[in-house]
Amino acid sequence: MIQLKDITRFYKAGSVNTYVLRRINLDIREGEHICIMGPSGAGKSTLLNIIGMLDEASEGEYRFLDYDVHGLKEKQRSQLYKEFIGFVFQSYHLIDELTVYENLETPLLYKKIKSSRRKSMVCDTLDRFQIVGKKDLFPSQLSGGQQQLVGIARAIIAEPKLILADEPTGNLHSEEGKKIMELFTRLNEEGVTIIQATHSEQNAAYSKRIIYLRDGWLVDKL
Repeated sequence: MIQLKDITRFYKAGSVNTYVLRRINLDIREGEHICIMGPSGAGKSTLLNIIGMLDEASEGEYRFLDYDVHGLKEKQRSQLYKEFIGFVFQSYHLIDELTVYENLETPLLYKKIKSSRRKSMVCDTLDRFQIVGKKDLFPSQLSGGQQQLVGIARAIIAEPKLILADEPTGNLHSEEGKKIMELFTRLNEEGVTIIQATHSEQNAAYSKRIIYLRDGWLVDKL
C-alpha cells in the first residue's frame, strides 16, 4: 500500500540544513496496524504528515496505492487524501466556524455523498461516539477531550482505507483512550490500515508492528 524510499525531510536556514527525517525506507502493507514510537523531536509527526500528503519530502520517493506521490501536483495529492485517508491530529484541527455536526459532515461533502446518506452517517457517528448532545456546539464550547473525540470521529466517518493518528488518545482520560484503541482494532480487523504515532506503550500494544524513530532515523529499538 505504501512504499517510502530514502525519504528525507530538512528545513533550510541560510546555508544550513536542519534534518527532521533521514533516508527513511519503509513498506506498509494494506491492512497493517502500525505504531511509530520515539522521543519528542524524533520525526514521528513529520513522517505521518508526509504519508498523509500534508507535507512533502525534501528528497526520496513515496508511492501510495498505485500513485507516485512525489510526482503529483498539490491538487492531485489533496484529492488522494480526501478519497482515501482519515487523519487524527494531535491538535484537533477542527474548523472553528462549524458545529460538531458540520465538522463531521465536511469529509462526506468532499466525497460528494448524497444528503440523505450524509445525514444518516453523521447521526450514526454521533451516536457511536456518544456526542449527540454536542452536535450543535462549536469547537470552542468543547473540552479538549471532547474535541479529540470529534476529531477521531471525523477521521473515520468517511470510511477511509488509511487512518493516520498522531497521539490519538493524548487528551483523553484512560477509559476513553481504551475505547478509541479498541475501535481502531475493530476497524483494522475490517481491513482499514492504521498508522499511529504515540509515546504510549499501552497504545503500542494494540498494534501488530512497531517502528522506532530516533533523531530522524529508523532504528531497531529505543
